Amino acid sequence: MATVKESIEIIKRGTVEMLSEEELVERLKLGRPLRIKAGFDPTAPDLHLGHTVLLNKLKQFQDLGHEVLFLIGDFTAMIGDPTGRNVARKPLTKDAVIENAKTYKEQVFKILDPQKTQVMFNSQWMGEKSAADMIGLASTYTVARILERDDFHKRYTSGQPIAVHEFLYPLIQGYDSVAMHADVELGGTDQKFNLLVGREMQKAYGQKSQIVITLPLIEGLDGVKKMSKSLGNYVGITDAPDDMFGKLMSISDELMWRYLDLLSFRSSAEIDQWKEDVKNGLNPRDIKVNFAKEIVERFYDHAAAEQAYEHFVARFREGAMPEDMPEFEMQSVPEGLVAPAILKAAQLVSSTSDGIRMINQSAVRVGGEKMEDPGLRFHAGVYVFQVGKRRFAKVTIK
Repeated sequence: MATVKESIEIIKRGTVEMLSEEELVERLKLGRPLRIKAGFDPTAPDLHLGHTVLLNKLKQFQDLGHEVLFLIGDFTAMIGDPTGRNVARKPLTKDAVIENAKTYKEQVFKILDPQKTQVMFNSQWMGEKSAADMIGLASTYTVARILERDDFHKRYTSGQPIAVHEFLYPLIQGYDSVAMHADVELGGTDQKFNLLVGREMQKAYGQKSQIVITLPLIEGLDGVKKMSKSLGNYVGITDAPDDMFGKLMSISDELMWRYLDLLSFRSSAEIDQWKEDVKNGLNPRDIKVNFAKEIVERFYDHAAAEQAYEHFVARFREGAMPEDMPEFEMQSVPEGLVAPAILKAAQLVSSTSDGIRMINQSAVRVGGEKMEDPGLRFHAGVYVFQVGKRRFAKVTIK
């Protein structure tokens, strides 16, 4: 059993902010398992590596003997989290929420211990609330306080509309902490306001306020925007081993260190040694291979990781993929960039019609996979395009 000091050192690693460490120390000294809350809205059917930054921290709490309360926000998902939005998020239908939530439970147990995890749905208590209950909930917070939230403030001062239902989101997330009797709540840095509402809400309902711990948001494969399914710059934890391995090998050398710090279970000392090794001439690609194997093994097994590596070698290195290749950056559009236009912009073909012709002749590969459809569109991410045997380009779509 870890001491309070040892527990704090483990918990603090990789966090951005803790409100407050003194309160957490006091709670740990009680000698009972703490109730650690983390909520996920099922806005997409699968989780990705960005979610695992938080899941890994939950696992650390479990290893220290605490109880994880994994909240699936099936009720709040029908409102739509306004965090980071400059327009109202389109609410999901109940059917879509239920469908997306189906896989969450089995996915989180790829990391969390099911014996130490309580899966909860906030519709269990919010679905029973009457209109009068919602009025009572709304009375615990003021409009002025809500408008202190950065994204609401920006929209209000710039004259952009804010729907009344969006104000309910942080209040309901805060009430979740009351219903769950949370000791600690974890969330990304973008969730800080909502987490603090939970502290205030617990106080209003006569409970001791939860400790808030924020964790960094991880950039997607493009190294620019937050990892997101909607942006296509993600690595899903249900991705096939080959896809997972290939995506991780596509990240930049700079982003590799960020991923190691936030996603790897390697010790800080080992990562620091790797940084020294790179300074002394080690190829960063070799470290990337170790990292990609670690992640694949975490969600599958050792054999799958080794096989993914072998397939990567067969597709790329033995295919005479050059160590250095031209790199291009392109700006994404909502409907995605069409493949022939990308090939032309990357100077792999002379025209879009030439690109269509090469695709129809099965002479184009993306990530080692043959492309068959000239109408295929690409969204944010990093891609390696190959035309013929010798023309390559690394394309980053932002």
